[in-house]
Amino acid sequence: MAETVERCDRVMLTGGDDIQPELYAADVSPELRQTVAGVDATRDLFELMVIEETFRQHKPLLAICRGHQLINIAFGGSLVVDIGTQVSGALDHRRMDQKNECVHEVALTRGSLIWKIATKSELGVNSSHHQAVDRVAEPFEVTARSPDGIVEAMELKSDAAQVLPFFLAVQFHPERLFDRYSGHRNIFKAFVKAAVGSKKL
Repeated sequence: MAETVERCDRVMLTGGDDIQPELYAADVSPELRQTVAGVDATRDLFELMVIEETFRQHKPLLAICRGHQLINIAFGGSLVVDIGTQVSGALDHRRMDQKNECVHEVALTRGSLIWKIATKSELGVNSSHHQAVDRVAEPFEVTARSPDGIVEAMELKSDAAQVLPFFLAVQFHPERLFDRYSGHRNIFKAFVKAAVGSKKL
């Protein structure tokens, strides 16, 4: 794994199915457990090793959807197992019928990396998930939220920002929107720019 990451200019963690609850929750009710689908323990282990090596080797990292959730787990954070069950008044975040369209706005923290990338205070996003970041792990901070409070982006806190040349974790899927929306396209532009040695936008 160390050699694999060493060969990479940058690392991207992609979307996918649910993560095994045993990694972030001591006790999950049978009802909640039934909402969890597609668990792949081998992938979980593999990607946790990828995360560890990426931080050890100081490589640029972009985490999307499942990747956003797993990186929070890797540092000791937790997840909402099922938004519809556990979050009162939640939006419908599992819009699989419109996964390639913007279905709600997220508010961006002024001065954050994603705010600089999007060049505005709100960003329209797609939404195809039923789990979300709950307890945010150190050394991350929330830099985007949906109207119902769901964590939509995380970045390294300012005192840890120099750990990696680039770090952004997002709950939405910019790869499905980049061809039509500059804010999403700019995420990949910033990621690639960081990979070739630039640490600033």
